[in-house]
Amino acid sequence: MGKSHTTLAIVIHWLFILLYVYGIFKQIDELEQLSNPSLLIFEVIFASLFLLIVVMRYFYMRQFDTFQGATVSIPKIHKFFAKTVHSLMYLCLILLPITGLMIAGLFTQGYTNEEGLILSSVLLLHGLSADLSYLLIAIHVGAAIWSRIKGEGVWSSMVPVWKGEIATKNKTIISISRYENKLYNKMESMITSSKKY
Repeated sequence: MGKSHTTLAIVIHWLFILLYVYGIFKQIDELEQLSNPSLLIFEVIFASLFLLIVVMRYFYMRQFDTFQGATVSIPKIHKFFAKTVHSLMYLCLILLPITGLMIAGLFTQGYTNEEGLILSSVLLLHGLSADLSYLLIAIHVGAAIWSRIKGEGVWSSMVPVWKGEIATKNKTIISISRYENKLYNKMESMITSSKKY
């Protein structure tokens, strides 16, 4: 069995997910809601706390391998893709509270016209960060489930349910997994050969 994440890493991972989901469901619907001083203060505190936790989580989780717990060899290009998805997720999760704080700051400074260049630009970046975070999280969850189906050991290192992974014996999954690894190896060899020139 591969090396599991620490208890602290698992707790941080799952508490952060709860915080993210809460942030999604409690988000304001209309910018005018920020004229309520208590809501504005709450939003600023929440965004600041969210940002602090994301940054702390990023620096803490950097010490772990992307495929922590893997019981099989993972192609380098697959690791690269996984690290890219993780990095982009962190970028989005850092941009969300930063742009949220910028929106609150602009609103309190009298920038209330959503059609204005400055406010509309920040609102656009905030919305793009949110939408991209949904997509990247869906990719991350899908990849984790696929890894669990294959029985690579990564799932059990972080997820507290459906543990006890063993390598699959399902011929279809084995065949798809082989094709997937061939594709990764082909990409890797293409990149390696292009670097020689």
